[in-house]
Amino acid sequence: MIIDNLKLIVLMGLLTGLLYATFLIFHIHPLLAIIFALIPNLFAYFFSDKIVLSSYGARIVDESEAPQLHRMVEKIAMKANIPKPKVAIVETPTPNAFATGRDPNHAVVAVTTGILNLLTPEELEGVLSHEVAHIIHRDILISTIVAVMAGAVVYVAEFAKWGFIFGGHDDEGNPMDFIASILFIIFAPIAAMLIQFAISRQREFYADEDGAKLSNPIYLANALAKLERGVEAYPMEKGNPATAHMFIVNPFRSDFIAKLFSTHPPTEERIERLLEMAKKLGYMY
Repeated sequence: MIIDNLKLIVLMGLLTGLLYATFLIFHIHPLLAIIFALIPNLFAYFFSDKIVLSSYGARIVDESEAPQLHRMVEKIAMKANIPKPKVAIVETPTPNAFATGRDPNHAVVAVTTGILNLLTPEELEGVLSHEVAHIIHRDILISTIVAVMAGAVVYVAEFAKWGFIFGGHDDEGNPMDFIASILFIIFAPIAAMLIQFAISRQREFYADEDGAKLSNPIYLANALAKLERGVEAYPMEKGNPATAHMFIVNPFRSDFIAKLFSTHPPTEERIERLLEMAKKLGYMY
């Protein structure tokens, strides 16, 4: 966990440095770019639960409709010392789960019918523990902050690009400054997105570790192996790839390029970490 936290600090530092460099190169007031990036992300932060649940047709269910699921969520929430999240079900054969909501008091844990049909109760407990760990860590807040910073870089690069297209640059200036600006316009948004994805991968490792402590590392390891195969067989056909980071595994079909820009760590590495954790804690597998 300490190493993962250090990696997160380094990545946040890189993103902050990239943002600062963007402002310096293009002589843009930081407040302007941040405001443009902040508005849509603040909206997403406060209404993320409603937006995501609606976009995937998730339905909030009460205890009478899914008693076993509610008991699992309640048990894990009590162990994590947070209010019991609402429970939702998404009608899709794609086996997956996600958590949303800006804080533990506004949280929702959603599972698909595919995951309910695929996993054993123990494996499902492992998945739900992972999602509760995201709620404990306030990952919606962290992802919003990161999105604001990365978005500001993208906005500035986009403004600068159109400025160059319509002649908003000094032809008599230093040619090296011109070249540097062009390179920055091309590569800064890519770098910002790569850092954003890397932070998302670190949050997944963190949720795996703390989620396993709320349950059993072997439960989650076995679940991830099944989910990887399940998504390959039944990838999600509808939905927004921009929300892929919210799911426990990427629900969409992935090619080689998509994996390079993945919001999730390799499943094999996640399973390896969990089995090593199980060994240290004395669990048998």
